[in-house]
Amino acid sequence: QVQLVESGGGLVQPGGSLRLSCDASGTIFSIYVMGWYRQAPGKEREFVAAFPRGGGSPDYADSMKGRFTISRDNTKATVYLQMNSLTPEDTAVYYCYYRYGLGTRGTPNYWGQGTQVTVSS
Repeated sequence: QVQLVESGGGLVQPGGSLRLSCDASGTIFSIYVMGWYRQAPGKEREFVAAFPRGGGSPDYADSMKGRFTISRDNTKATVYLQMNSLTPEDTAVYYCYYRYGLGTRGTPNYWGQGTQVTVSS
């Protein structure tokens, strides 16, 4: 079992920045993927970004490239999502996920509880 705890969401003005964090605990393997999806009201959950551990490079949804940066703390099972130049369209609940193996876009094995990001003036 893996438990995921997100933090860092909140209210930000358009053009602003936020950094989300996700800490994983439990049975953490040496090869896994941690990343983020988001779900806006009335929309399907969509992939945002992911970072494999054990091989591979960060993966981003096309619409996030250049504005969002995913990083990790190699000393622990933690990933961060730095979000810049935020727009109201980025308003959503952001979910951290954990997936066995190196595939960034396969079905996650575990989800966090989600953290709300609201971009509004």
